[in-house]
Amino acid sequence: MEKADIEELRGRVGCAAVLETGGFAVDLKESTRKAVKYRRGDDIIIVIHDGKGWFDPLSDAKGDVYSLVQHLDGGDFMEAFVQVASLVGFVPSEPEWKRRSRESEPDQSVPARWAARRKPWRGSATWRYLRDERRIPEQVIRTAIAQNVLREGPLGSMWAAHRDVAGIVTGWEERGPQWRGFAAGGGKMLFRLGTTMTATRICVTEAAIDAMSLAAIERIRRDTLYASTGGGWSPATDTALRLLGARPNTRLVAATDANPQGEAFVSRLRELAGELACDFERLKPRAEDWNAMLQDAASA
Repeated sequence: MEKADIEELRGRVGCAAVLETGGFAVDLKESTRKAVKYRRGDDIIIVIHDGKGWFDPLSDAKGDVYSLVQHLDGGDFMEAFVQVASLVGFVPSEPEWKRRSRESEPDQSVPARWAARRKPWRGSATWRYLRDERRIPEQVIRTAIAQNVLREGPLGSMWAAHRDVAGIVTGWEERGPQWRGFAAGGGKMLFRLGTTMTATRICVTEAAIDAMSLAAIERIRRDTLYASTGGGWSPATDTALRLLGARPNTRLVAATDANPQGEAFVSRLRELAGELACDFERLKPRAEDWNAMLQDAASA
């Protein structure tokens, strides 16, 4: 087999073709134009690099179209090559994007784009979304604004910052009435709310909305940092959690969703706590996630 043949085929068949023919479907609400989430039951694959790359957010698996076939079906490279070759000419379905193209956005750095947005204010569209639709109490919204982790997004949406250890914004979770995604060109690290420097209890959720919801339920405990991975587990996220878990007298709390994906995160956090020799706890919402639990309590 010639290397040129391998490269040519890689250029002609994208990861979406493998996934669609394998029974996966696009999760539109959790996809962006640059990172498309595919689901098949409890299996999740994120397609990146214009369809030429992929990764599994619940493991370290990643690669190109050939490694994707091997990841899903096993077998050796030759078997993967044959399967990929059989997909030449297959045109996967295009997601029905409900958001305007980001190609028209100015060419700015991630921190500069963050700095250009306004903080929410009482009565603003983001404030109303968080308070009225998500039922986040005003005290928690004020705390998040004071800690500089919220911005007004487009069309009444919320931006929730992910920062590195130096405090630089690396990206942001985007949530709104009609949209959820992550900053174009940004990197997932951790959303952090609460006591940052001295917290001994680190509650890890899958979304900033859930971190704020748990903070509301617990009335923002002084010993706690409420964190969100943004639904992923990047190497940068892993490093950030290790730095937090390595601090003296720290307890890692898996406050992830009450579903199979949440339990997969629980396993990774329990394993991490074991490696760091820190305390571990599973804190499970009585609904599917903490925001659903908060809304149920507000409606009762």
